[in-house]
Amino acid sequence: MPMNVTPVPALGERINHIRLLTARIVNEEILPFERLLAGRADPGSGPSADEVRQRIRTRVDEAGLWAPHLPPEYGGAGLSFLEHAYMNEILAYSPIAARLFGVVAPNSGNQQILLRYGTAEQKRRWLVPLTQGQLESGFSMTEPEVAGSDPRAIRTTARRDGDFWVINGHKWFTSNGKRADFLIVMCRTEDAGGPGERNGRMTQIIVPTDTPGVKIVRGIEVWGRDSDHCEILYEDVRVPVENQLGSVGSGHEAAQHRLGAGRVYHCMNAVGHMWRAFDLMVERTTQREVHGGLLETRQFVQGFIADSYIDIQAARLMTIACAEKMDAGGDARTEISAIKVFVPAAFERVVDRAIQVWGAAGVSGDLPFWAMAQGARTLRLADGPDEVHRILIAKNVLAGAHAGQGWNFG
Repeated sequence: MPMNVTPVPALGERINHIRLLTARIVNEEILPFERLLAGRADPGSGPSADEVRQRIRTRVDEAGLWAPHLPPEYGGAGLSFLEHAYMNEILAYSPIAARLFGVVAPNSGNQQILLRYGTAEQKRRWLVPLTQGQLESGFSMTEPEVAGSDPRAIRTTARRDGDFWVINGHKWFTSNGKRADFLIVMCRTEDAGGPGERNGRMTQIIVPTDTPGVKIVRGIEVWGRDSDHCEILYEDVRVPVENQLGSVGSGHEAAQHRLGAGRVYHCMNAVGHMWRAFDLMVERTTQREVHGGLLETRQFVQGFIADSYIDIQAARLMTIACAEKMDAGGDARTEISAIKVFVPAAFERVVDRAIQVWGAAGVSGDLPFWAMAQGARTLRLADGPDEVHRILIAKNVLAGAHAGQGWNFG
């Protein structure tokens, strides 16, 4: 079933054009070849997966939609934050579409960090080849010994030694660690900031993976399967000072910039996944006969449809409101935390109902629900666990109350 996308009257012509054009490519070029592109089907007498990918890449380039998060001078489409957010819900309708549009984590997040904090030389050496697909990158922040919800507690250190940083530490869940040509590593640089200035003592440093002392221990199993999320030891790793991103001590700011936008993108991705799960569930109810009647006639199933519709609409509108506030330059910290709690939970519920309606087929590899269910549960931990975001919401609300102000929901 193709994605049903029509112009949204409240949106401008450009965003509507982007949404419709993206949906057309997803519907016409990607959905019919999903299983082939995912390596789960034999091409038979048809085109090979590589031929289909090249055809899609050509069409994406012609549409001017490649790498939507980057400006044209670096090979991207130059979309604004809000335009990209609206595009994400369309791309996520297919689990493989984002990569075919040049949006691949963690490369996309690293590209934005390089764009914002990189020098001209760093952009030439790392950003341009990364955008052109000549290099792969990883993001190395989380550590096994400290809580991932508090990046300020990082123990990996970078000590200045003449014209070099010497890095020592232990990381894990370093995304894309196996394939990466270079890593962006969050380090504690002790000469940055004063005593107690935990935020100001973090610096992000580019580390090529072939640097002596970089030891990739393993790809950590995720949901019982091997992954590219790696455990890595940094043992006296020496890299030039010019590999430092931004000023010494700007690492926490860079991470928050990355994570704030990323949370909105993740939630819009979740909306797109829910949209697909919903369409598949509804399609099944209109075709599957059980005990003398179609599933769509059963009140239990009608309840599933209604509840999933409500979850998707609420999740989508909350996320759009948050994105609009961020795009306007407002303080959206409370809204970001709210969507980070609500949307993954709604995502879990919507996918679970779709699985229930499809029965045994719902947990098979023939349908995308298994990956959606795992992704939804993982999202409740990624970019900060639910509990931390709930605490932040409460603190922000209570701060206003102590200042004599009720909360402004408008």
